[in-house]
Amino acid sequence: MIDLPQLRLIRTSALLADGWTERRIRAAVANGDLVRVRPGAYCAPATPGECRDAGRVQGRVGCVSALRLLGVFVLEREGLHVHVPRTASRLPQSPTGMRIHRRRLLRTPHPDSLVVEPLDAVLDAVRCQEPRAAIATIDSSLQLGLIDADDLDELFAALPRRHRRLRRLLDPRAESGAETLLRLILRSLGCRFDCQVVIHGVGRVDFLVDGWLIVECDSEAHHGSWDAQRRDRRRDLGAAGRGLVTLRVIAEDVFWRPDEIREALGGLLRVHRAAMTG
Repeated sequence: MIDLPQLRLIRTSALLADGWTERRIRAAVANGDLVRVRPGAYCAPATPGECRDAGRVQGRVGCVSALRLLGVFVLEREGLHVHVPRTASRLPQSPTGMRIHRRRLLRTPHPDSLVVEPLDAVLDAVRCQEPRAAIATIDSSLQLGLIDADDLDELFAALPRRHRRLRRLLDPRAESGAETLLRLILRSLGCRFDCQVVIHGVGRVDFLVDGWLIVECDSEAHHGSWDAQRRDRRRDLGAAGRGLVTLRVIAEDVFWRPDEIREALGGLLRVHRAAMTG
């Protein structure tokens, strides 16, 4: 997650009030200690490029782009999403691929902020993504504490009616976007499952399905090393000793090949049910 000071403009007026001179400001820009965003406004060198680009068109980073900066899961990755005031009429030419939002904001950002408030970013991200990704984004925002349960009434009241059915599918216990998306796949199969289940001798697992199938979602970030893989295999052995089957899927397949994940899970469940009733 980016530090808040890196997401704000530094105004010439504020620098002068702190005792800077015009000459010192010019020298700081020349030395790279300040980055000029537009006339009268600068930012720190560590400010993300997305924020600089938004500031140059007199806007703020919004929607999925803002949420990525804040560490929230988003599936949509196309272009830089920027919010500009509805009253802005003549804007500097925006870079290719920049997606402009002009909606009236629910929350008023700090005057120098280069990013919209989290609730507004979530609202636009729900509208810009497919439903399963929107659910994962809201789950992630709740998990990180950027919005809370009290914000959900305001969020869904501001969304088009067709989005309101998503609310009953939320679960802030999800610890990753992939976990939310996998939960939705399991739900679509009509099976019984619990998430974040602690099993004696195994530990906590992502999902326990129908009381016999453990489903774990692995990512390179947390399971890439041999030590991590060795721990996983020993956990699987412990589960097998208790009569449990483990299926491990990788996050990128959950993101981009959900139909294959659904087919694999459905096949296992059908065979097991047939064996139990045969």
